[in-house]
Amino acid sequence: MLLTVLNSAKTFSRHLRLNFKRIVTTWPFRTMSVGKVGRNNWPVAAVCQMTSTSDKTDNLRVCQQLISSAATQGADMVFLPEAFDYIAENKDESIELSENLDGDTITAMKDAAKSHGIWLSLGGFHQRGLNGVDSRIRNSHVIINSNGEVVEVYDKIHLFDVKLKRDGIVQLKESAHTLPGTRVSSPVSTPIGRVGLGICYDLRFPEMSLVLKQMGAEILTFPSAFTSVTGQAHWEVLLRTRAVDNQCYVVAAAQVGQHNGRRMSYGHAMIVDPWGKIVASCDGEVGVALAEIDLDNLRKIREEMPLDDQRRPDLYGSVAVCDSGFCKILII
Repeated sequence: MLLTVLNSAKTFSRHLRLNFKRIVTTWPFRTMSVGKVGRNNWPVAAVCQMTSTSDKTDNLRVCQQLISSAATQGADMVFLPEAFDYIAENKDESIELSENLDGDTITAMKDAAKSHGIWLSLGGFHQRGLNGVDSRIRNSHVIINSNGEVVEVYDKIHLFDVKLKRDGIVQLKESAHTLPGTRVSSPVSTPIGRVGLGICYDLRFPEMSLVLKQMGAEILTFPSAFTSVTGQAHWEVLLRTRAVDNQCYVVAAAQVGQHNGRRMSYGHAMIVDPWGKIVASCDGEVGVALAEIDLDNLRKIREEMPLDDQRRPDLYGSVAVCDSGFCKILII
């Protein structure tokens, strides 16, 4: 009964928004909507932006508010950024604050998904290591369905180990406290389409996005915490390129602002359509942006420009061989 009432409320909310392009909520953050949200009967994605700290209780409160706001406005799936659970001050604190999938944080997210009748993309979650030999955590992208069930967990495979000597020194070594994942997850069937899972730095590796597309992805998602330096230089161009190259929607939730004395994130969460157009975006504040996912247009783009049929693996190789959604990853 509760789920029926919530779904009815979502439908009613969508009708109320027929003539509006921009929505402002009463939460202590802004709701930014770009595009034709509510004008059609297409599914709606909500991309979120927040400023995590080491205060897990406060981070959870913000997540719950963002989810509630997006659900009220008719979202079918809500995307939260990398490190939605916390951003620690140092390596030791990051390991200490980590949880298992059955801990308080994911339990609260399951409850939120079920109570709002909505799907959630949570990436990355600091998942505690499973063995006593290596204390490092895993950076996990967790998908929860509207019944409050975990349906997929992807562990980040490309870890952010960099030292940039420009505009000040940016030095991060994610591998110091994080174990790399060992597989590319199959795209997940959701109410908005088939979602391929990545996290942040994965965005810079086009082979991964191509494999996900060949495995059937219609939406690529890269929940992120881009630094201010790399974000200003590369964030938008990378997201739009992945959308165009793979003829997919790209949904990229983001961290924004100052997390502590050492960390600052670029923000600018966005949704990009398969033609490379930004259809929803957040600015420099905590908030949520919504866009409809038009899979008919995606299919039209792929039919008019059949990139997969025109590839020449005989000349430059292939990253995977796929048949009916099943892929064998090749080593080139």
